[in-house]
Amino acid sequence: MIQDIQFSGLIFSPPVAWGWFIGLVVVSLLVSGLVILQGGRGRLTRLALVAGLLLLIANPSLVSEQRNYLKDVVLLVLDDSDSQSIGERRKRLTETQQALQQKLAAFPDIEVQTVSVKQGDTVAPDGEEGTRLFRAREEFLRSTPSNHLAATLLITDGQVHDVPDSASLPASSEPIHAFLTGEREEKDRILTVQQYPAYGIVNKPVSLRILVEDHPRPDGPARLDNALITVRLDGNVINRTAVIPGKPADLELTLPHGGENFVEISTSSLPGELSLRNNSHFLSINGIRDRLKVLLVSGEPHMGERGWRNILKADPSVDLVHFTILRPPEKQDGTPINELSLIPFPIKELFEDKLEEFDLIIFDRYRRRGVLAPHYLQNIVEYVEKGGALLEAAGPSFATPLSLYRTPLATVLPGQPTGTVYRQGFIPTISKDGKRHPVTARLAPTATDTDWGRWFRMIDADNQNGTVLMTGPEERPLLMLARQDKGRVAQLMSDHAWLWGRGFEGGGPQSELLRRVSHWLMKEPELEEEKLTATLSEGQLQIRRHTLGNDPAPVTVTRPGGEKTTVPLEKGAATEPFQAAVPVAEDGLYRLSSDGLSALVAVGAMDPLESRDVRTTDEKLLPVTQATDGKIHWSADPALPDFRRTDSGASQSSQYWMGLRKNRNFEVTGYSKTALFPPLVAALLLIGLLGFSWWRESR
Repeated sequence: MIQDIQFSGLIFSPPVAWGWFIGLVVVSLLVSGLVILQGGRGRLTRLALVAGLLLLIANPSLVSEQRNYLKDVVLLVLDDSDSQSIGERRKRLTETQQALQQKLAAFPDIEVQTVSVKQGDTVAPDGEEGTRLFRAREEFLRSTPSNHLAATLLITDGQVHDVPDSASLPASSEPIHAFLTGEREEKDRILTVQQYPAYGIVNKPVSLRILVEDHPRPDGPARLDNALITVRLDGNVINRTAVIPGKPADLELTLPHGGENFVEISTSSLPGELSLRNNSHFLSINGIRDRLKVLLVSGEPHMGERGWRNILKADPSVDLVHFTILRPPEKQDGTPINELSLIPFPIKELFEDKLEEFDLIIFDRYRRRGVLAPHYLQNIVEYVEKGGALLEAAGPSFATPLSLYRTPLATVLPGQPTGTVYRQGFIPTISKDGKRHPVTARLAPTATDTDWGRWFRMIDADNQNGTVLMTGPEERPLLMLARQDKGRVAQLMSDHAWLWGRGFEGGGPQSELLRRVSHWLMKEPELEEEKLTATLSEGQLQIRRHTLGNDPAPVTVTRPGGEKTTVPLEKGAATEPFQAAVPVAEDGLYRLSSDGLSALVAVGAMDPLESRDVRTTDEKLLPVTQATDGKIHWSADPALPDFRRTDSGASQSSQYWMGLRKNRNFEVTGYSKTALFPPLVAALLLIGLLGFSWWRESR
């Protein structure tokens, strides 16, 4: 602060009320006017005597204020975002900051306030992160009036994402100067995904539009080298193609599963380009299944048949084709064919022409009756091996020579019948593996499954190559799941699941069990028993490794910068997955791998605004600096410009210097009052005037 005493003004403080004083002035004016009208000698001296008397009664005084002039503030805003780590930018940021503070320290009436803006410190109204320098300035102005700012100095690479409209800045705004930390005409290649769908139908192609731009653009008609585009889906390369920089290109890909599908698109680099961060683009497309086509073949009418139909028809996304074999070929009752109202079973159409169109095939209490020839069943085997799904709900015939196991389907069915059929009451029990498998884990509403109702029939079978999730009498397999090449098979060794649906003895989760089994067969990601996932929580990646094994391999975590870390897994509770935690230090895409499984986790924005264009530029800040009469300086230039204190309304910059506006703000710490006419002086003046008047009139 600078102390100073300045004249403030002249005040009057008569010893009587202002009303009496004004009345006295009016009377004096009337009397003086009358004297002037009558003429005579001494009238001017009398007027002077009256005026002096009134002036003395008014008691005039001089008031002086003691002022403390406040220092003006220079706001120094540092861009400490991720893009400043490129090249020499961060070094120049530090050097420029030190040089500015040294220069500004030479001004005794200047106070420097520094604000550092890091990646993610401020967020745009739409939730997108970026470099928000002017948001930081606005927050600073909440505690410091704008008329106290001498200037705002920005040290940045010019990639500022909240630059205000220059027309919106007030006319009284302080000068805004910028110091750019990068180089002019930096070379970079930028990949942009202009259009992509948020959702896509599984196994149907989706289109994306991309654009590769090279900066700076070559002058003249020089030929641009093609950019090689690599497309990865969930970490696996699915396409490579060449595109011409500067021209949009369309790409197609097919989503293999429901849920999140991570797509990584990358382009080849330019020699000597600035950064590879914007050579890749990550996005997530949510896969949804279209109408699921399910073929249900019931070998004969029975109590549980309607249960299957009701469960499948309750799902609006399922197209169900259901046939019940009511009249097998061996039935000969002499009824003419033209008098039968039954729908003929379209065997060739279903099991040869359109078999690949179905997402799931269910055999419900089916037995060999000569309806399906062996080559049709062999078609189903090939359908499964190519990625199809098969579910068999066995009936008593599975234990007889008419079993489906005595057909080509034996190569894919996990359960081999023993010929025994259990016909006593039993409560289905979740096995040890079943308590960890997503299909049956937490299927029971309580800690045990003893509250479920009983079933009364189970066909015994030996598990060949499947995973037993539920057991029946004598802990024999009741529900088995198996993988066959690219496809999946499930076997339910009982036809009494309908008792749960009817609520017998309290019932059980029939619908949920069959829904989970069906969705596992159709490869829904959330029901995979071997799965690697991770979520972000409290600054850490919480890794979860679902497995039916007891000793999974450690997880290799690849960070966005390419560094790899191996993390051991810890066993949780008996039914919980293995877990691990990894601190997160930067935003980007993290890759996880273990035992051939992989997972991708996006931390922060998958396509951060900060990384889209990292070239140093003055184009974004130029309108603001021009509107406030500020200046832009490239830190790579040899010397910093000088600073000058400038008056408001004067020029705030030139080619060689930057202005710091004088605001002349002050606070009053005291004042003094001095009478113009002390009492003794006033008395002498009145006596003198009276004597002069007497002498003048006596002559």
